[in-house]
Amino acid sequence: MLILPAIDLRDGKVVRLSQGDYDRQTVYSADPAAVADAFVSAGAEWIHVVDLDAAREGRPRNTEAVGSIRERVAAHIQLGGGARDEAVINQMLAMGVDRVVVGSAATGDWTWFERLLERADLAGKLALGLDARDGRLAVHGWTEQVDTTADELARRVAGSALGAIIYTDIARDGMLSGVNVEATERLITSTDVPVIASGGVGSMDDVRRCRQAGCAGVIIGRAWYEGRIDLSDAIAEARGGQNQRPQKT
Repeated sequence: MLILPAIDLRDGKVVRLSQGDYDRQTVYSADPAAVADAFVSAGAEWIHVVDLDAAREGRPRNTEAVGSIRERVAAHIQLGGGARDEAVINQMLAMGVDRVVVGSAATGDWTWFERLLERADLAGKLALGLDARDGRLAVHGWTEQVDTTADELARRVAGSALGAIIYTDIARDGMLSGVNVEATERLITSTDVPVIASGGVGSMDDVRRCRQAGCAGVIIGRAWYEGRIDLSDAIAEARGGQNQRPQKT
């Protein structure tokens, strides 16, 4: 299992939101590249970056910050926020990121998303972001909810060239209250696409439970920023105590 430490960007700064609420923000750093460097020094091979401004406005906003991360570290970068049309997705990939997370746009126009999955040049370079609150998917920066369930969409992408599904329980995101392992495990059994857990990681036990549930990865944010989890220890736990590095996906 991979550990993907998170950098959430707003106005060029590294922040965390509580339960996806833009009015409940904590600023952790004004230097995203330095944070990314710390992640890589701890052994991270992937970094999960979210452009929170783009998630709200539908267009990339923190391009300079993303570029600074790309220039500083050699780790893989997974970027989400604002990927609502092919031009933007192409722009994000041109910035040097390795995988783009598509969320609201896929939910709003599934036919369009299926066409994206048929593009040979995008094989493995897209992730489907499924963010849920009380079992219902939330879209447009988590400001709206729809009736479609995460399990339903996970089943639809089985057998595709999708790089990953990222499942976030919004009610737990940024709250350190524990990952919703049960809901994440249901997704894992619904599809053959690798599932990455997100939202609520607060302790090493969360990392252990995600690995035991069969997650391909787990995203760690606030728990690291507030010193509750040592990233090197989390990476070792994700590898099942093995010293060798896992293959990159």
